[in-house]
Amino acid sequence: MDRKLIGVDLGGTTIKFAILTDSGEVQQKWSVETNILDEGSHIVPDIVESINHHIKLYNMDKSQFIGIGMGTPGTVDREKGTVVGAYNLNWKTVQNVKADVEAGTGIKFTMDNDANVAGLGERWKGAGENGSDVSFVTLGTGIGGGLIADGQLLHGTAGAAGEIGHVTVEPNGYLCTCGKRGCLEQYASATGVVHVARDMAEEFSGDSELKRQTDDGQDITSKLVFDLAKSGDALAVRVVDKVCYYLGLALGNLANTLNPESIVIGGGVSAAGDYLLKQVDHYFQEFAFTTVRNSTSLKLARLGNDAGVIGAASLALSFN
Repeated sequence: MDRKLIGVDLGGTTIKFAILTDSGEVQQKWSVETNILDEGSHIVPDIVESINHHIKLYNMDKSQFIGIGMGTPGTVDREKGTVVGAYNLNWKTVQNVKADVEAGTGIKFTMDNDANVAGLGERWKGAGENGSDVSFVTLGTGIGGGLIADGQLLHGTAGAAGEIGHVTVEPNGYLCTCGKRGCLEQYASATGVVHVARDMAEEFSGDSELKRQTDDGQDITSKLVFDLAKSGDALAVRVVDKVCYYLGLALGNLANTLNPESIVIGGGVSAAGDYLLKQVDHYFQEFAFTTVRNSTSLKLARLGNDAGVIGAASLALSFN
């Protein structure tokens, strides 16, 4: 019988699910809204209900499944199968996710941090091309990372390995939600790009559509900044250059430390595509030393929204 995997990508607004073959081919996909009410107490029952419902719907048998893997925000204790501090889910206290999902579905369950899991997905089926040394950086509303070295995901002593968003790129710079200053996240995430744009607009005196929209109090997005830069807007070009400088600096230092085959860039901001990649690479070449420069390459992520479920499912291969 064909053995299957279930991948779950738990986010603040939606929970994505997929059923995959053990070689990573997605066969079914669906999603449900994340109900974060009542301290997030509906989330795990909703996951259990949705998995059970779809196994029945597709006339499948639980014995076909090797296991369920999940990516989640917050701090994960992989041994105990618990999550704590996932504030966007209203999970303030310790959640016994593994015990509850296994009891509710009768299928083995394992989980990891969401950025780690997306990194595993890109490494297995995406731009990482199943390399044994791959770093993944996701540029979304925040910045996360997943580091794979010698084929193993790096977790660190407190599970905080790969927190690339909190690498300092500007000492005494913007205040971060983490409490320290100058974190990459404050400059190169979707919200960071807007912050940089607003600050640079104040000092810019030339002709610029971006400056006009900022001065008018219009809603500025990172997509708008990149689109205007691509069309040659003088201020937007400067903003993108600054953002790419910070990214190139952080990724150059990451590469000098780990020397991965590739650093894969994903998340919403990476939709700017080759325009972003070329400029980040320009600074990356400046900040990576020779051996690293010649052996580590920057790549755009390929899996888009599927990276999470694919990487999550790959966690369950450990049960095979």
